[in-house]
Amino acid sequence: MTDGKISDEIVQRYRNVTVATVYGGVIQKCYEPCFMREVQAFTLGEHLVGRAKTLRFVPPRIDIQKETQQGAESPEYVAMGSCEPGDVMVMDAMGKSWASIGGDVKILQLKMAGAEGLVTDGAIRDLDAVKEYGFKLFAGGRTGAVGIPDVWPYEANGTIQCGGVAVRPGDLIVGDDDGIVVVAAGIAEAVIDWVQEHEQAEEYIKALIESENVAPGKYYNTQSFERLAHERPWEK
Repeated sequence: MTDGKISDEIVQRYRNVTVATVYGGVIQKCYEPCFMREVQAFTLGEHLVGRAKTLRFVPPRIDIQKETQQGAESPEYVAMGSCEPGDVMVMDAMGKSWASIGGDVKILQLKMAGAEGLVTDGAIRDLDAVKEYGFKLFAGGRTGAVGIPDVWPYEANGTIQCGGVAVRPGDLIVGDDDGIVVVAAGIAEAVIDWVQEHEQAEEYIKALIESENVAPGKYYNTQSFERLAHERPWEK
């Protein structure tokens, strides 16, 4: 990390590892929960990696709606406008998987910003049109409805929840067809070190199991992993 920001080199290292293994690395650091619930891939086969920018929705209320900036200065446009190429827009819709967080016209801003993806526990409107924008999409659902009376954009780039997981701007978002895991910025380097070592150990163990024709439990256990991590036989 440089000045609190996850480096491009670390981001690149995450592009070759799976969500399942990243999840294991994060829980090793006791940063749970980190796996988003009820958030699924809508661009199957795509691997998402990028730093988070955030938007928080709240239930609509007339005084809040009057007090919130609207138009180009609305929190939703401020949040999306803060995205730089490669960033991931994460929207907290309070787990309302039916509630629209935006459609093709609003979300066009993310395409123009060069965002890597959009993640929300709400629903995406005009989903088929949004898919044409070319970035990765993960959401609680799809809808033809608008956001009101379910959600109202309230705060850009604060600490939010999405899918039951805390997300802060600058955290690393990693997604594939299995779902989304959040890696806190402060542990991103330690986690990817663990993940890459773990994946090397798993490949080595799989080869041993097949060559010896034995049950996976002979090698696929904590003791074997600890020994392999120390000896690193795949480097010899």
